[in-house]
Amino acid sequence: MRTVPSLRRRKAAAVLGVPVVLALALAGCAPLSGDTEPQPGAAPTASVSPSDDAGPASDGAQGRAEQDAQEKADQEAAEREQAERQAEQDAADEAAAKEQEAAEKKAAEKAEKEAEQKAAEEAAEKEQAEQEAAEKKAAEERDKMLEYGDSGDRVVALQERLQELGYFLQDADGSFGPATQQAVWALQKAAGQYRDGVVGPKTQDALDDGVRPAAHSSSGKVVEIDLDRQLLMTVEDGKVTRIINASSGNGDTYEAKGRSYHATTPRGSYAVYMERNGMHESTLELGSMYRPKYFSGGYAVHGSGSIPPYPASHGCVRVSNSAISWLWDSWGMPKGTPVVLY
Repeated sequence: MRTVPSLRRRKAAAVLGVPVVLALALAGCAPLSGDTEPQPGAAPTASVSPSDDAGPASDGAQGRAEQDAQEKADQEAAEREQAERQAEQDAADEAAAKEQEAAEKKAAEKAEKEAEQKAAEEAAEKEQAEQEAAEKKAAEERDKMLEYGDSGDRVVALQERLQELGYFLQDADGSFGPATQQAVWALQKAAGQYRDGVVGPKTQDALDDGVRPAAHSSSGKVVEIDLDRQLLMTVEDGKVTRIINASSGNGDTYEAKGRSYHATTPRGSYAVYMERNGMHESTLELGSMYRPKYFSGGYAVHGSGSIPPYPASHGCVRVSNSAISWLWDSWGMPKGTPVVLY
């Protein structure tokens, strides 16, 4: 750093310089410029260069300005450097935040996927458990069911209960055969159930509840035929004594001897007017009828080897051969017996 002379030193130098100049002038050691003589009474003037007098002060101001400029430049450079470092730090922080956010999002998606997978596995396990439980229950119910081909004490109990309720079944022999199937169909028809011939929970409930159809007539011996439920009932003084599975006209149109007929069974009140004790062939060549009891024109109640749980005949009322024989030989259904169809 440059040192500026103090004011005192500058004044001392000026004072010392005056006698020297005067001495030189008087001695003629320093000629005056040109031919001009000094004016009387005028003090000799020392020739001093303006730069010699203002030099030190000017240099100091210039130095301070340069120093201030340098300091300002340094400060601005430092500020720029600090701003750059801050920008770099901010960018690094932002990148780290984005990376953290991406990692957290990925972790959340993974956790969500794992949760969904776990939920799906639990749902599958639950469904499997429910299915197994349902299959087990179904197996247990099947074990309790009785159907065609079964045999044993449970079948005997079924047969005895059917007989007790009045469903036509001659023998409780412990064998679930065609006769027992006919009686179960009749029970299911009376209960308004699906006619599958299987004694499941609903059919067992009907047995336990003692389901029986009611009579429409109130006196005498009457054969009642419920066409809607496909049942034939023997009624004595308003009380149903036997309930027999039956199958009437199926409603189809058929051809016989060159003519078209409609396979319906008439509704109304009739009476047996003709009978044939044995196998009888249809006059329309529609097949054989076992021991038919005619109640209206060519319509008859007769035995057959096929009595499904739905309407299937050309118009007659089919019952099993054993049932028609019971009507002939045991209950008695002579000519004149009322036959009511509804």
